[in-house]
Amino acid sequence: MDVAGVTSAAIVLILIFALIWAWRVLNWLWLRPKKLERLLREQGLKGNPYKFLVGDMNDFLNMQKEAQSKPMGLSDDIVSHVSPYFEHSVNKHGKNSFIWFGPTPRFTCTDPELIKDVLNKIYDFPKPDNNPLAKLLVSGLVTHEGEIWRKHRKIINPAFSLEKLKIMLPIFFRSCYDLISKWEGMLSPDGSCEMDVWPFLQNLASDVISRTAFGSSYEEGMRIFQLQKEQGELTMKVIMKVYIPGWRFLPTPTHRRMKEISRDINDSLKKIINKRERALKEGEASKNDLLDILLESNHKEIQEYGSKKNVGLNLKDVIEECKLFYFAGEETTSVLLVWTMVLLSRYPNWQERAREEVVKVFGNEKPDFDGLSHLKIVTMILYEVLRLYPPVIGLARNVHKDVKLGNITLPAGVQISIPKLLVHHDSELWGDDATEFNPERFSEGLLKATKGRVSFFPFGWGPRICIGQNFSLLEAKMALSVILQRFSFELSPAYAHAPVTVITLQPQYGAHIILRKVGA
Repeated sequence: MDVAGVTSAAIVLILIFALIWAWRVLNWLWLRPKKLERLLREQGLKGNPYKFLVGDMNDFLNMQKEAQSKPMGLSDDIVSHVSPYFEHSVNKHGKNSFIWFGPTPRFTCTDPELIKDVLNKIYDFPKPDNNPLAKLLVSGLVTHEGEIWRKHRKIINPAFSLEKLKIMLPIFFRSCYDLISKWEGMLSPDGSCEMDVWPFLQNLASDVISRTAFGSSYEEGMRIFQLQKEQGELTMKVIMKVYIPGWRFLPTPTHRRMKEISRDINDSLKKIINKRERALKEGEASKNDLLDILLESNHKEIQEYGSKKNVGLNLKDVIEECKLFYFAGEETTSVLLVWTMVLLSRYPNWQERAREEVVKVFGNEKPDFDGLSHLKIVTMILYEVLRLYPPVIGLARNVHKDVKLGNITLPAGVQISIPKLLVHHDSELWGDDATEFNPERFSEGLLKATKGRVSFFPFGWGPRICIGQNFSLLEAKMALSVILQRFSFELSPAYAHAPVTVITLQPQYGAHIILRKVGA
């Protein structure tokens, strides 16, 4: 073939590839979204017409920006401040509606029976394949699917058993005692002090997870936590933009920094894990922390099923699970504690009832496991805080094949959005006082409060319910008990109420509180 012929053939191939690429882009950005929109509307579902590429994202982000530009009033009716676009969409289109997350429609699922179906059928409704950059913050058990998820869950489960949690309780107390000592050292001669408790509670939760996971104090793990915090803020920037395949490979300042942080954290964790592996092989006694338990469980799995393929966790797997320990262990408990202190500051009668219970059970002694397990009023309060201020305000699931959900047929390519915050604040499910702080609703237990419906799921629900929920609740009970034994507290005039989502639901301007030594 002559040169002209080769050139012509190359041009034809380039044109074919260009046409294929153009068709795929057109299908992704227009044809497929319009087809999905038509199928959803045929089901009686309502939503805005699809806008090329962005969908509803511009309105979503503008409403979010407006809400976060100033504090809200001192109220627990926080949906319009935290999730303004979801509230707007439901008010405009009804509960059976959808929104556009870029070119992907998300069906808004608020019916408890449908939520139960979605969260139970984990193979029909897997977690979305999120922006790969988001996985730099956290992956592991929380992002895995199928057999990989089953393997990780089985190996990690022993670390969160009741017996192991009992062993970790003295570590919880030590971290809480250190916090109390700091606060007592800050008191003025009249026994009071005004402070922002939010960073202290973050440090407390960081200290607990660092000691229980790796046997080190918060000071030793501080750098990792600071990096994780920065990674969380960068991740929020990334996931609030329309995901464009291949965009993550562009060396933008955000992308470069995220990858740099990830490498830094991975290197630090690799050193910790390798050191612990060597200690275990040399026969050193187990420290009974999460890492030791995880490694021992992993070795047992490998010894038992070593002849099979893909048995056990490799070093990369263990690093990802350690990052998850760090992130989930710190984030969930710290936000639960900060909102509990804010709410008990606003409702002194419930603060006093909780203190009376704690003093009745423990006096001034160190809280123990049996006593913490029998704190009814404290448990009611924590449940109500988790209802009004769930750490994670929503869940998302994929529909990878046409599937029936109730009387709706959802086509492949749609996503399901479960707006946890909206469900937790729904007056049809919780009554006229749904947006008010009333722990009494949990006085007869979760089943009675929810009337058996899946309307309360702060840690998720079904087979994929958060593996660390008992860890988090036990830590929160210990911390709250120790605080109530020694301090009363009220909101400072400097407090500005502004819940905001930075991965978890946090106080945008901190939590300024006046502490007073009990009996002072």
